[in-house]
Amino acid sequence: MSSSDKPELVERDVKDKVDDKEDNSGFIDKVKGFIHDIGEKIEETIGFGKPTADVAEIHLPCINLEKAEIVVDVLIKNPNPVPIPLVDIDYLIESDGRKLLSGLIPDAGTIHAHGEETVKIPVTLIYDDIKSTYDDIKPGSIIPYRLKVDLIVDVPVFGRLTLPLEKTGEIPIPYKPDIDMEKIHFERFSWEETIAVLHLKLENMNDFDLGLNALDYEVWLSEVSIGSAELEKSAKIGKNGISYIEIPISFRPKDFGSALWDMIRGKGTGYSMKGHINVDTPFGAMKLPISKEGGTTRLKKNREDGGDDDDDDDDEKKVRGMFECKSKLC
Repeated sequence: MSSSDKPELVERDVKDKVDDKEDNSGFIDKVKGFIHDIGEKIEETIGFGKPTADVAEIHLPCINLEKAEIVVDVLIKNPNPVPIPLVDIDYLIESDGRKLLSGLIPDAGTIHAHGEETVKIPVTLIYDDIKSTYDDIKPGSIIPYRLKVDLIVDVPVFGRLTLPLEKTGEIPIPYKPDIDMEKIHFERFSWEETIAVLHLKLENMNDFDLGLNALDYEVWLSEVSIGSAELEKSAKIGKNGISYIEIPISFRPKDFGSALWDMIRGKGTGYSMKGHINVDTPFGAMKLPISKEGGTTRLKKNREDGGDDDDDDDDEKKVRGMFECKSKLC
């Protein structure tokens, strides 16, 4: 082999190595590019993203003198191709920066892939707990509230995320209306059955309007029940206002003995009244109790001739005569 062949062999060997490096580098770049393209395609196809949440609505399904039941509807949207678990729900209700209630709901469910779910968060405010903690919160008032909710979800790629929510509003602290029986009007009087009309005064002790829809009641005169009934009566009682309603009732005077005689003589008689009123409020429907213990009322006879109330002496004498006659069995 001539000396001229050696450089050629060396050059060929070096060239082959250089070509191999170039080929390997090009192959790796191609693989990297392929993987990158595949990754982008997978990301575009799968489309992982962060879920979103919003407070859709707040319900007050039950409000009475003891508590307020609140249900918070939270709409959660999952843009991912796989379900995501809702790990925890952490909530806080405060008023003017003061905590009213807080809690944690674990394992709250799963949000379907490419779907949305309305998650309900039930909360109950016990008024006695609030009033015992904050003396300035009075029955009949309306207090502002701020609701804070943290939704903790577990999302592939992103891991655990916290979705914070916040909502403000107002909530009432209801107070039962005050009720008084101002007078009784006779429509028909007999010993076996007397039909009368009770004139009631309802006072709304709340800082919000009451729309009266119905009333159920039972009345006692001198510790004797004169009956109970339900009355559908529409009336509006403005906040801190007064409304007057009339309730028909029938009873048997012979069951009252001397109590009726005291009423006829104008002394009045003690009465008690218990029941409930169904009302509409700006915060939803409520059923509130009404009660009156140890009240005093008087009988007021109804004159067909339209005479003044002061001219009822003749009617009173007739009723008194009926009572005396019955007592003597004449």
